[in-house]
Amino acid sequence: MGRMFEFGRDLRKLFAQARESDDLGWVELIGADLVRAEARQQSIDAGRVSCSHPFEAGLRASALWREHARRTGFGDSLERAHKAAGEAVRTAIGVDQDAQAAIETAHVLMLEFDLCGGLAGLDRAVAAIDALGRVNRPETARAAAVIHARLKARQARLSTDTTALLDAAALLDAALHDLRPATGPVADEVRLDRAALALEAGVARCDARLLDQAGRDLRDLVEEATPEYRPLTRARALSLCGAGMKLLAAMAGNAAVMRQGQAMFEAAADQFTVDHSPLDWVAIQIVQADDRSPLIALAQAQALSEGGGLILGALAREARFARETLAAEAAGDLKTLSDLRTRLCGRLGDSAGRPSPLDWAADQIAIARVNLALSRLTGRDVVGLDMSLVEAAATAREMGVTVLAARAETLIAARAVRV
Repeated sequence: MGRMFEFGRDLRKLFAQARESDDLGWVELIGADLVRAEARQQSIDAGRVSCSHPFEAGLRASALWREHARRTGFGDSLERAHKAAGEAVRTAIGVDQDAQAAIETAHVLMLEFDLCGGLAGLDRAVAAIDALGRVNRPETARAAAVIHARLKARQARLSTDTTALLDAAALLDAALHDLRPATGPVADEVRLDRAALALEAGVARCDARLLDQAGRDLRDLVEEATPEYRPLTRARALSLCGAGMKLLAAMAGNAAVMRQGQAMFEAAADQFTVDHSPLDWVAIQIVQADDRSPLIALAQAQALSEGGGLILGALAREARFARETLAAEAAGDLKTLSDLRTRLCGRLGDSAGRPSPLDWAADQIAIARVNLALSRLTGRDVVGLDMSLVEAAATAREMGVTVLAARAETLIAARAVRV
């Protein structure tokens, strides 16, 4: 029994040491509620008059609040991350600390884009990094190169310019090379971004070389990110694997590959519980959604991500109503479809709870789906439907959410073919 207590003390000591280190990889092992508690305590410590290193404490607080916002989408946590990064800017001394504060601010702005879209914040983050002067510490220069490459990758994915995609991929390659040995949370984030960029470009251009690169990155991540230590990184890599296989299977009409992709999604969801990282769970439900997805899972995904103008919230809402519409049309249930349209239109007309631009676009797409279903069942055409879809697609693109815009454009194309 005594040895057991000693072992427990050793574990607590190791965990305490990890909490003091610059590497926040250990945070993956704790749930979202504990991340919030850690972030709150770090903010309190950073704000004490007796704090001996307020700059470093502010950076750490910002990083922890970012992690909580990433997992939950809570706007309050994102605001706290902004505030902590601002405190780091205020307490910075010298060119290297100024650069570190700017880098952390760029990380917060990048997360805000990832969560809610909006190109202005992304542009501000790029401008802040581009404005950095020469720094003294190599690790600061590497951190600047990493965030610059990740920001450029996001801009490139919004562009149709092939050169921009290739340039962004080269920047990610260079950043990863500078991080060698490429291990730890920072390197994993770069590899995930590089795999996502290569996968998207590879599918769009039917480029086997890019697809192979994405496959290698994801395979290495899955092998290295063990479920005992890096469950979320492993889940994100598995989910991206599943998304890639799903895209390729749809293009080739290969049912076996589609089933393999589905198995990847299931494996990803098995790496953590819903409360450990609600938004990671939501993302998995959305990316694997199809005509057979359980409505209850999509409804739960919508509930977990609703409010706050989240991209995942809009996508979950659109996916849930798409599934509900499909089921009602398959049953020939005109009343359910009419009731669904009434609910959606009522939300748009509610001035007290006006939806965010992304939610508005998602609702327009959902209403269009319902109207198309009613049209197919009744034989009556719908007036003005194409214009609402065009506006929804334009709104989504203005926010940088191409996946939502593509859903509206797919409906327009399908309707044009039928006409």
